[in-house]
Amino acid sequence: MSTSKQEQTEKSCEADCHSSASGERMSHHSTDFKNGLNTRLNRIEGQIRGIKGMIERDTYCDDVLNQLAAVQAALNGVGKMLLEGHMKSCIIERIEAGEHEVIDELLITVNKLMK
Repeated sequence: MSTSKQEQTEKSCEADCHSSASGERMSHHSTDFKNGLNTRLNRIEGQIRGIKGMIERDTYCDDVLNQLAAVQAALNGVGKMLLEGHMKSCIIERIEAGEHEVIDELLITVNKLMK
């Protein structure tokens, strides 16, 4: 039985998002969430290979551009899933821990995603 996008997002972090021994921040996504992301990324990877083939076969530019738009939309979907999981877990936890600077970090990230 497959899990819905909402269920995957809600289970995106199995444990608190924290720092590793080296101080690098880490997240702990559930297996279902990671599998969902990997499935989407594998599909995108296949689309990219298809676009490369289209260019090699001298496919009409408009057709290639439409495929590029589809890849960009798919990447945006992956970004939205990650952002939602991040906001519902790591961001909330850091705010509750008094780390309000995480809001500035989030705003920078959202601005990058919206370019």
